Amino acid sequence: MRKQFGGKVTKTLEHQYSQSEQWDGKKFVNLEDTRMDISPLQIPKLLYKQFFDKKGREPKEKLPILPFDKEAFLGPTEKMKFIWYGHSVVLLRMAGKTILIDPMLGPNAGPISPFPIRRFSENTLGLIKDFPEIDLVLLTHDHYDHLDLESIELLFPKVKEYYVALGCSRHLKKWGISQEKIKEFDWWDRFNFDGIDISFTPTRHFSGRGLTDRAKCLWGGWVLKTNKENIYFSGDSGYGKHFKEVGTKLGPFDFAFMECGQYNENWHQIHMFPEESVQAAQDAWANRIMPVHWAGFPLAQHHWKDPIERFVNEAIKKKVQHIHPQLGELVRYDSHVGDAWW
Repeated sequence: MRKQFGGKVTKTLEHQYSQSEQWDGKKFVNLEDTRMDISPLQIPKLLYKQFFDKKGREPKEKLPILPFDKEAFLGPTEKMKFIWYGHSVVLLRMAGKTILIDPMLGPNAGPISPFPIRRFSENTLGLIKDFPEIDLVLLTHDHYDHLDLESIELLFPKVKEYYVALGCSRHLKKWGISQEKIKEFDWWDRFNFDGIDISFTPTRHFSGRGLTDRAKCLWGGWVLKTNKENIYFSGDSGYGKHFKEVGTKLGPFDFAFMECGQYNENWHQIHMFPEESVQAAQDAWANRIMPVHWAGFPLAQHHWKDPIERFVNEAIKKKVQHIHPQLGELVRYDSHVGDAWW
């Protein structure tokens, strides 16, 4: 259990974090005032609904994942192509490089909880053995539904480098990954990775894996840009002014993966409603979009299909180009046509 918590925050690390403009002396903070509006009186009811009232929150049958075709994935292409594995896991091929974003492929999003939060698909850790060599892993923040110990351990022999949110490296190092393979990013930090310009962008969220490390790791999204295309991965976020700032500084974007799912009125400031996800993509000047952070786990009280149905309806209403591929499907974002598989 202790290993699940990752690395401890030391005085040396806090001094390092204090060099960031996002550090207020004790923790990392958002650009806007952000809080979870839950009173102590609401907690018992929320916990009951989370762990026992699951009607409609999970699919009646496990969601299938299409088999991985290594040859097709690694084959030449001028445009970025990718595979989505549910929730926020994206395996993409861009400029001849293989990049894996938020590789939570484990079966349980609540490994320290007394009750497991089971994945909608089965045997997802087994996918890792078929993956090719991973040039780069990108981590948006350290929550359990994005940073998974079992996944990291199985990926270990395949991964060359890790680009992570400021503070995340302490977990990876605790789990045996050398510092030489890890680069930490503050908001707006940029680095060129073999021809791909990679930037870490602000979000409106929080972090933490235990009782004592809340907001002791930064959170954010990623932008990947070449001379041919510009891709945005929003990261977990409530709606806020940062989306327009991202679009102004780094957009427009050919394609955007937009957080959409696990929302609730009680934590509206840290997770967007689907309609806001579409608006946020427009704010950031994204031409074509796709919802992620759904079809993986029942982390909120909404119906499991609610995120995609509301997202698609809003995108149609606002005439925004959008796609919704199946789990495991190899996709070229500029030419994908798919049905409502859910």
